[in-house]
Amino acid sequence: MDDHPEPPTRRFFVALAPPDEAKDELARALQPAYAAYPLLRWNRIADWHITLVFLGELPSTAAPVLRAALPGAAATHPALRLGLRGGGHFDGRTLWSGITGDLEGLHRLSTDVRELIRSHGLDFPDRPLRPHLTLARARREDPTGVPLAAAGLADFAGRTWSAERLHLVASNTARGPGPIRYRDLDSWPLAPTTHPGDSAPPADR
Repeated sequence: MDDHPEPPTRRFFVALAPPDEAKDELARALQPAYAAYPLLRWNRIADWHITLVFLGELPSTAAPVLRAALPGAAATHPALRLGLRGGGHFDGRTLWSGITGDLEGLHRLSTDVRELIRSHGLDFPDRPLRPHLTLARARREDPTGVPLAAAGLADFAGRTWSAERLHLVASNTARGPGPIRYRDLDSWPLAPTTHPGDSAPPADR
């Protein structure tokens, strides 16, 4: 008997993931906030992703459709040079770190992924891309922790890194009580980056 049956629906999103070294830098910068604002609902570091497209709650059967669609999007976009910098918040409720680097490329990738997914018959909320990395959410009993933690990140500037894979991420369960955890279902390589001045090797004479 299967003790962990597949839920009928799950929350899906398509994302990029910072490397461990970049996450470690940010986690170190957050240590004072972790100690000062323990009532915040801190996201697990393992769940840190830069969301390109939030698909919301879809039938679990959407997973194979997405697995078929996304490799093509990844293969036609180059790896992106990105970084984590500073902090901010949405309405005093959601704490985030900002994204720097090739934001034009990030928006192009997000737009193409949205169009591709819709072309496969899946519908989802049309939320504009606001590049960020979500870190924590406020609880009612701590209305000031998020803005104060954001101010503490004002001077943070992490290393630059290359986002080289496109990730399909899903929740562990459908909407309901208890904590929601996310895990990678699959990922696909982005195209190699071509730098100015790169050229093909000379032909044999």
